[in-house]
Amino acid sequence: MEKLKDPTVWDLGGQDRLRTSWATYYRGTHAVIAVIDSTDRDRIGIMKDELFRLLPHEDLQNAVILVFANKQDLKDAMTPAEITDALSLHSIKNHDWHIQACCALTGDGLYDGLGWIAQRVTGKATS
Repeated sequence: MEKLKDPTVWDLGGQDRLRTSWATYYRGTHAVIAVIDSTDRDRIGIMKDELFRLLPHEDLQNAVILVFANKQDLKDAMTPAEITDALSLHSIKNHDWHIQACCALTGDGLYDGLGWIAQRVTGKATS
């Protein structure tokens, strides 16, 4: 398998006004990682809207989608199943996707999620 050359990672989070510029970073993208605050029920709909806004972009046609369900260490966290439903992940048919429970503070689940991506993008040529 061919090794990916010079992998680049962009953090595209931010306020509404910055989201219009996200598409300038999509070319050559192999994976999209969405990090969800599992305790933030009020904004899960915003994440769903943004996810479904970017998925049809032609430069993301072959990208896999990883959703990190962060803050799973907190008692009021939504489960990965609840987040899957809230984001309508099962309706995504044109992309491989995976949801991974994690805790950024302890690192739990992070390697599992990144390993899932590595299994799917290894050998893909960059554009």
